[in-house]
Amino acid sequence: MIDMLHSPQSFYRTTNITAQCPGAQCLFAFYGGESLYHRYLFILQLFNLLVFLWLVNFTIALEQCTIAGAFASYYWARRKPADIPPCPVFSSFSRALRYHTGSLAFGALILSVVQLIRIILEYLDNKLK
Repeated sequence: MIDMLHSPQSFYRTTNITAQCPGAQCLFAFYGGESLYHRYLFILQLFNLLVFLWLVNFTIALEQCTIAGAFASYYWARRKPADIPPCPVFSSFSRALRYHTGSLAFGALILSVVQLIRIILEYLDNKLK
């Protein structure tokens, strides 16, 4: 039996929202519809996971490249105190951003695609056991 307090007909009669906001309507958002968003929701979630993995891998690659450049500026200095830059980490970070961003981004994309495939295969393996 449908409760008369929660039926759509009594909902429109009992609410007086038009007195406060002229032209406003109360629309019922239902679950279980088939829209374009619902149709591609799984693909959008996979894309969201791929972008997350890419951002994590790009951040890790930029960090590793920055630290490697800071250590390399110390290691390859001929006269140790004179040839070392005053801020080796910052100068290495600026070099990594200026010269290596594309390579780091492409490498992070390759790693992300492989990790996404691995996550999907592990999920299927877990569900099929």
